[in-house]
Amino acid sequence: MKKRYRTPVLATAFLMALTLIVPEHSLRAGSGPGLEVPVTYYKLPNGLKVVLSPDKSAPIIGVGVYYNIGFRIEPRNRTGFAHLFEHMMFQGSQNLGKMEFIQLVQKNGGILNGSTRFDFTNYFEVLPAHKLETALWAEADRMRGLKIDQGNLTNQQGVVKNEVKVNVLNQPYGGFPWLDMPQYANTNWYNAHNFYGDLADLDSAKLEDVNSFFKTYYAPNNAVLVVVGDFELAEGRKWVEQYFSGIPSATLPPKPDISEPVQTAEKRARKEDKLANKPALAVAYKMPERNSSEWYAMGLIDQILLQGQDSRLYQSIVQEKGYAGSVSGGINYLGNMFNYQGPMFWMSDLIYDEKTSPDAILAEYDKAVSYMQNNVTQADINTALVKMRSSLYDQIGTQFGIGKIDLLACFAMFDDDPSRINGLEAAFAKVTPDLIRKTAKEYLSANNRTVLIVDPKATK
Repeated sequence: MKKRYRTPVLATAFLMALTLIVPEHSLRAGSGPGLEVPVTYYKLPNGLKVVLSPDKSAPIIGVGVYYNIGFRIEPRNRTGFAHLFEHMMFQGSQNLGKMEFIQLVQKNGGILNGSTRFDFTNYFEVLPAHKLETALWAEADRMRGLKIDQGNLTNQQGVVKNEVKVNVLNQPYGGFPWLDMPQYANTNWYNAHNFYGDLADLDSAKLEDVNSFFKTYYAPNNAVLVVVGDFELAEGRKWVEQYFSGIPSATLPPKPDISEPVQTAEKRARKEDKLANKPALAVAYKMPERNSSEWYAMGLIDQILLQGQDSRLYQSIVQEKGYAGSVSGGINYLGNMFNYQGPMFWMSDLIYDEKTSPDAILAEYDKAVSYMQNNVTQADINTALVKMRSSLYDQIGTQFGIGKIDLLACFAMFDDDPSRINGLEAAFAKVTPDLIRKTAKEYLSANNRTVLIVDPKATK
């Protein structure tokens, strides 16, 4: 789903600000305290959360706007609506015509995109540093007033429907397992409906639905604005307040209950796929609560069991048994373990030969899980910490700052604390072998997993 003004009120905003400032960004490779990402965090009177993180290492800036509406809580009978609206945000605003937002960024040498995830919809652009004001003006313009008309709606309904057909309906293993697994493993409608959208629901969307959706969820008090890169704090604050402070807040609806009941027995399901030429298997275990000690432990379990060719599952399933050419996965297929809020899986998937039994593959999972439950060592954890650190630094230090924007925005949105980015390494370092064993026994039991098999023979 990607795979996409007023006079400044400096005095008022300053008095209301919650500001957290740490030293200049540093990615330490030694034994020091770890990440030191500068974080200035405050809220405008209209509720907009603002995160500023200067970094002088390159003459570019990145701007991200994250809205606290993903497809998990989209309205019933409007499946796919959050994703449809992501497309609508590029169709024009008060001062920018259709597609002019895209042209504005690209003609200034920048890149941009947007995406719809479980718990947010985000938009970002990366531009030369001297174009920060331009980017902030443009994002404020579409937050203030999107151009919503029947022509744009009809056009984007067609675009999204075609995307569903290309990426899911007419694609072997389409939607497997990221789109399929929640529908088989979860029980709460909010977590278990078709996130891409039923074609009938997409067709039935009315203009008044789009207007209501925009006024409800695309308001400053439901958003986070992040600016990273080569800019001065004072100037950045001035422009943020100039362009965003006059946008009115909205009355937000109560958050729906998105909790999942505890799973007490293994679930197994088969999906027919007439386009697939080999069977595929996905295994999902429900995750601990986000930010708990067990959640951090699962992050390291993921590194030990699944990430890289040294992982235990790759070694057993691919190298030793030869059941598959690869095995991949992780926590949150539509992002990473940090950028979601509701129920989630630790999941993996593979394509295997028809001569191989799914139970033979699951036996290798059971062996790997048994190791984590009984025999994991501090040496295993130390290796996992290195891999986790490498992954984290890669996310923050590459992609023109987009990865850093993502972490800062999500920690602001979900935790009201973007400075959490600087405590991640220390939190993972607290994980012990005992905690790993305890977590594996509780969350990697067969009773807590769902097995989904793609059957290429089912319709032949």
